Amino acid sequence: MLETPTQHRPCVVVPVFDHARALPLLIERLREAYLPCWLVDDGSGRECATVINELVAANFDWLRLERLRVNNGKGAAVVAGLLAAARGGYTHAVQIDADGQHDARDIAKFVAASRAAPEAVINGVPQYDASVPAARLYGRMITNRLVWVWTLSRDIADSMCGFRVYPVAPMLQLERARPIGRRMQFDTDSIVRLYWSGVPVVNLRTPVTYPADGVSHFNMLRDNLRMTALHLRLAAGMLRRLPRLVSRRLAAWRAPQSDAV
Repeated sequence: MLETPTQHRPCVVVPVFDHARALPLLIERLREAYLPCWLVDDGSGRECATVINELVAANFDWLRLERLRVNNGKGAAVVAGLLAAARGGYTHAVQIDADGQHDARDIAKFVAASRAAPEAVINGVPQYDASVPAARLYGRMITNRLVWVWTLSRDIADSMCGFRVYPVAPMLQLERARPIGRRMQFDTDSIVRLYWSGVPVVNLRTPVTYPADGVSHFNMLRDNLRMTALHLRLAAGMLRRLPRLVSRRLAAWRAPQSDAV
């Protein structure tokens, strides 16, 4: 069983890889959250690294930097940020992507939900506008339905959102037991494994937009292959945990939970 947090000291973790254009606006909005924040530079090129250095220097009182020398993937960057947060004594980390898709003004809502349920992962449920690419939307629908099979529930309303609040200790316990998916499979791998380990999921709706000039590092071939491999591993994990998941599902039917808010 994973550790249950007994206190609530939140921070923000932002994985960054060549988001030089979107990052300054995100930092402006993060300032309004009044939380310490780690930018994790995942091997960005010179232009973005320079922007990161300038932002950290200008906001040294609350903005901190972890730098990975080479690009290791979003998952590796988030884990590096969680490790830094743990060293700083923080118990919960708001993960928000650097590409401008998420509304950082919702951080206060996410932190409030986390404070009310410190043992839970607060999971963003995207509310898309017309900018969402159809291929990404349908791919997400397929993954979410598979996750409902792997967990025997719909408790995880969306398994791919990059806007969440993680309890730090349970995440690092998962990482020590077996590394969480290092690239685009990180979001799905982490939340399914947290759920399997008994961590509750609180779903919160949040707006998501795809900026016209946004930077996406999703590779249709490589990342779909990684997701396929992940789902095969999760299917095997579900079968090993089947009796426990069935028992949990029966208990949930006796005490149904509310939908995303």
